[in-house]
Amino acid sequence: MPQLVEVEKEDDSKAAVDSVDETNSESKSQSTRSKSKRSKSADRDATLAQVETEKKMSFIRAWEEGEKSKADNKAQKKKAAITAWENKKRASLEADLKKVEENYEKKKAEYAEKIKNKIATVHKEAEEKRAMVEAKRGEELLKTEEAGAKYRATGQIPKKGFSCFGA
Repeated sequence: MPQLVEVEKEDDSKAAVDSVDETNSESKSQSTRSKSKRSKSADRDATLAQVETEKKMSFIRAWEEGEKSKADNKAQKKKAAITAWENKKRASLEADLKKVEENYEKKKAEYAEKIKNKIATVHKEAEEKRAMVEAKRGEELLKTEEAGAKYRATGQIPKKGFSCFGA
């Protein structure tokens, strides 16, 4: 609040005005100081609030990056596990396929061997039958020669098989 200072002058009204001007100038300087103090404190508070906000945002960004990194690592780990599982299953199935192919080849070889044995048996039987036919033919030729010699010796004509020539 402005203080009135009485100054002894001839003109009292002038003295009161001067004193009010002085008080006004003093109160202006005090209010400017308090405003500057207030504005400095307000600037300081605003700066602190801004720093605090930036600190929070930085913390949020760091947390977000950490969570993204965790998610990426987790996904990478799962992908690696899936790849390992796939490779294991593929190897197992390829081993099964190889085993089936080996069994197939083994059975094929066994079957081919059986067929070759059957062919050999058939060939052997055919040779035996040919030999029997040749032996029988030989016997029949021998019998025929003997019969022919007998008929020549006796002079008789054979009765069997030549009925169409008989008179």
